[in-house]
Amino acid sequence: MIMIDKLAYSSPWRYKSVYMKSALASGNLLICVAVRSFTVSIITLAVMGYLTVRYSQASLSRYVRMMMWPFAFLIMGTIAVLFDISARPDGILNIPLGGSFAVITSYSLVYALRLILVSLASVACLYFLVLTTPVPELTGLLKRLHCPWLIIELMTMIYRFIFVLLDSALTITKAQRCRLGNRDFRTSVRSMGTMLAALLVQSLHRASLLYDAMESRCFDGKILLISESRGGEKGDAAAVALYLALMLAIGVACWKKGGL
Repeated sequence: MIMIDKLAYSSPWRYKSVYMKSALASGNLLICVAVRSFTVSIITLAVMGYLTVRYSQASLSRYVRMMMWPFAFLIMGTIAVLFDISARPDGILNIPLGGSFAVITSYSLVYALRLILVSLASVACLYFLVLTTPVPELTGLLKRLHCPWLIIELMTMIYRFIFVLLDSALTITKAQRCRLGNRDFRTSVRSMGTMLAALLVQSLHRASLLYDAMESRCFDGKILLISESRGGEKGDAAAVALYLALMLAIGVACWKKGGL
């Protein structure tokens, strides 16, 4: 079982209503993305982070490490947004490029910071949902929302196989390192090729075994999972509605002030 599944299954909120948790996460995410406010993003990041650490059995250090994964991609992605090409050095930072300048203006700096904050807040909402809700509950919710069966099954299979193959890749890489398979660049490239070839063979073999196992259990084209979530409590629903209404009010107020 992968770490995300372990945290979701050990969460005290595992049996909470999946409707309540999805409404809280998706509603907060939509408000955050629609308003694009510094204040709303910071509040969302703080509230979702607290709820995730408090109710997912994930330590604060582990949660911070998990947030660093998307943060690294965001930093690389916002570099293109941060810089602009100008004929004059009229920015906060000006880097000469031949006859022009790569400049960072106050507008691009604010835009990049807002983009990073909104993206991190959105990721925090998704982490809250994923780390407090097992995958069968999420797929059950999608089925109740009449999402096509094909999409749900592909999502389930891809989710499982990504982490199965990742675990296999890490095991092979660890074995190669124990045998000095990365002592120089040439050996590292050869080891990488060997690992990818072995991973392809293992993925095909595991896919065949998985299909045989499903066929032996009367697989008819649909993956059926048992949902264990309970019905929502009125107190929880009222708290979620009140929180979303408060966030919406804060978002509207910040939007009128220019997205602060």
